[in-house]
Amino acid sequence: MRIAVVAPSLDIVGGQSIQAEALCAGLRQAGYEVDFVPINPRFPRGLGWLRRCPYARTLLNQALYLPSLHRLREADVVHVFSASYWSFLIAVAPALLAARRFGKRILLNYHSGEAADHLERWGALVHPWLALAHEIVVPSEYLRAVFARHGYPVRAVPNLVDTTRFRYRDRMPPHARFLSARNLEPYYRVDVTLEAFALVRERFPLATLTIVGDGCERGRLVRRAAALGERGIRFVGRVNPAEMPTHYEAADVFVNSSIVDNQPLSVLEAFAAGLPVVSTATGDIGALVRDGETGLVVPPDDPAATAKALTVILEYPVRALRMARQARFEVEAFTWARLRDQWVAAYAGVPA
Repeated sequence: MRIAVVAPSLDIVGGQSIQAEALCAGLRQAGYEVDFVPINPRFPRGLGWLRRCPYARTLLNQALYLPSLHRLREADVVHVFSASYWSFLIAVAPALLAARRFGKRILLNYHSGEAADHLERWGALVHPWLALAHEIVVPSEYLRAVFARHGYPVRAVPNLVDTTRFRYRDRMPPHARFLSARNLEPYYRVDVTLEAFALVRERFPLATLTIVGDGCERGRLVRRAAALGERGIRFVGRVNPAEMPTHYEAADVFVNSSIVDNQPLSVLEAFAAGLPVVSTATGDIGALVRDGETGLVVPPDDPAATAKALTVILEYPVRALRMARQARFEVEAFTWARLRDQWVAAYAGVPA
């Protein structure tokens, strides 16, 4: 079976690009012929500067991307990764249309935690396109429920994590070395993480917070860190996925404050590396981080509660270790060995 995977390449660091790379690697290992079609093709030499010009960037990207969709005619199954809003119209809709034109089986793999708003408010700009897919696949029961409310029966296949990339170690005791690995966008509320860290630092003066990721909030967050006192805070910026295990290894506690989310790969990676996790329960995170079992859950937009939970991790190391070990055990359900048959069934059209 030949499978075409349409998704962002790792030139766009994010959950979808990392998932697409992991899926392609697993499929090739299983003997499938895979053609990866990036929605963000490389620009010709000398035109890379256009990436800094929004409208020109989009025009050139589409001029390169749309012709590349002719490669879908060689596939048996077309697997299209999907986000929400304009990305859906610019990248996903053309792939669905081309795959239908070539008579291919289409799997639409929808990942965005913004699905509820997208399906509710975008109406005719989203629903007719969804109808082109033979099957919609989502990574979580949370998203399956969202689509069910709009009348779509969907298959849930969890996100992939390659646990072999991360060295598990017990943090015993955990030190006040905190890690945030979310892009610097408004709905990840890294500002709440900063505020919580400032509170924890009052009790643990040698505490550190490493912030991995980039985005439109970077300037505001750097200024907020300066106002809180920069001691112990480090903004790393965009990090190649291959380098992420180093950052997990250097940290002792993972913290996430998102208010819009689905099934973040960063939480799964923290589990794999043995970091105790403190997080909101946004989207499907509540199924991953169960309070007192696989981590500590905090309310959204509550720096004081987040700081208290981080302090609990540090002051009750045996409890923190028990949760981290349970999380490491459960993350095996997200490996290729456990998910391979589910993808094989989806490509073959076997009912879930």
